[in-house]
Amino acid sequence: MSAYPVPMYPTILFGAFDRHNFGDLLFPHIAATLLQDTPVLFAGLTAVDLRQYGGHQVQAIARLASEWKKSPVNLMHVGGEILTCDAWLAAVMLLPPEQVQSVIARFDNKPAERLGWAREQLGLAGLAPYCAPRTLFPQMNHMIYTAVGGVDFSDYPAEFRAEVISKLKEAEVVSVRDQQTLSQLQPNGIDARLIPDPAVMVAELFAPQIRHHAQSADMLQIKNACPQGYIAMQFSADFGDDKTLSTIAAQLDNVVTATGYAVVFFRAGAAPWHDDLSCYQRVASRMSAPAAILFESLNIWDICALIADSRLYCGSSLHGRIIAMSFARPRVNLCHSVQRDGMTKQAAFAATWELASLPATVVPETMTQGILAALAIDRSALQRKAHDLVQRYRQGFTALCAGLKP
Repeated sequence: MSAYPVPMYPTILFGAFDRHNFGDLLFPHIAATLLQDTPVLFAGLTAVDLRQYGGHQVQAIARLASEWKKSPVNLMHVGGEILTCDAWLAAVMLLPPEQVQSVIARFDNKPAERLGWAREQLGLAGLAPYCAPRTLFPQMNHMIYTAVGGVDFSDYPAEFRAEVISKLKEAEVVSVRDQQTLSQLQPNGIDARLIPDPAVMVAELFAPQIRHHAQSADMLQIKNACPQGYIAMQFSADFGDDKTLSTIAAQLDNVVTATGYAVVFFRAGAAPWHDDLSCYQRVASRMSAPAAILFESLNIWDICALIADSRLYCGSSLHGRIIAMSFARPRVNLCHSVQRDGMTKQAAFAATWELASLPATVVPETMTQGILAALAIDRSALQRKAHDLVQRYRQGFTALCAGLKP
């Protein structure tokens, strides 16, 4: 029997899982599994089939709004840093990679035309498209925001912030995933709840599926090539300048010498402005240690298996860290030197939920120190933290769903 109310209305799961980004692709799996017998629809800003990557066949929310405008529905925003994703950013990330540079050049220094193009691409008005207005579904029963983020919300223009706040006030319940986001919404009259990111549930809900992917030919090849174990390493394309790559290579050589572990590079996102395989090829070519492997699969379950079987995760992806947390693996996030003292989404999540003894973020120049410190953390403490986050998320999700009509 379902642990949550089973509504007679479909629940639309809405989020940025309409592009290849590791965490976003996981969110609808988690929500649909926890809702169990609830009928669900998967909606993004555009229609796309991402099943080859372990994602979903996604429908455009504008199309769903037209189809369901006279019928009762529930709407669940399923997570992610959606409170600070503007229309231009959203539209560009949904483009085929080969079109990105020409579109950016076309609208350079043309903010009004740029916004008009983005709205046309998405089929939606507004500045913050991943926050759905209640008017999209006039017969809506219940609207929920599930552990969303927006750590630099206060830095956005007043008009953008006002739109987001107005939309949040239309929801029955709002929850956020970090204290930094919470502290920026409260002065604006948003009584949000604080719960962990949904991805803390991955090991709890999908361990058998991930173990199956751990037996793939690619994973078995990695295990055979790394008898002492490996570090799962990832970073976004904005770390791709020559100086930074040389620094990362030297730091990873130090780690390999100190531990005997290999290094396996993977992409946590292939959408525009995410990760670039060529950056990994360039950093591997700079390493002296021979044990540097490129893992090319973009399937989210393969990526989960890679992190779950690693000795440690290090990278810029927040969800790389959270999946490592879920499987009780040591972890540390990589940030740019200019972000060292700032509150990034990675630092904000760690400050809210992470073990105090575990490094939150490191810059490229201090990777060796941070990785070795994380590896020294007692495994039982990591396991207790994973269990605690599962319990906190279950409790929070149950409360969020209390208003769904049976």
